[in-house]
Amino acid sequence: MSRYSTTKQIKNKAGKRQAATTILPVPTSTPSDSFIQVTSAERLDTLAYKFYGDAQLWWILAVVNGLGKGTLYVPENTRLRIPATTELSDLIEQTNNSR
Repeated sequence: MSRYSTTKQIKNKAGKRQAATTILPVPTSTPSDSFIQVTSAERLDTLAYKFYGDAQLWWILAVVNGLGKGTLYVPENTRLRIPATTELSDLIEQTNNSR
């Protein structure tokens, strides 16, 4: 399931279609979540590939950690919540239902 499956399409002043901006709620933590401390600059997409095997899931790490506002980089000394792979489909569904 794509994170864009329920995104509203809008037209700008020039008539070009684009996806509407959506502010997503932070999903609640579960006991199966892991936490890591970033000790050097990291990117959300490389972390998503490392933990999930899919760099396109970077947005999940951004949503649950309140990151990604214009950048994929994670600052040093940031504690990151890593949702378990078993929770990913629930997180994607919850995200799509919140739109």
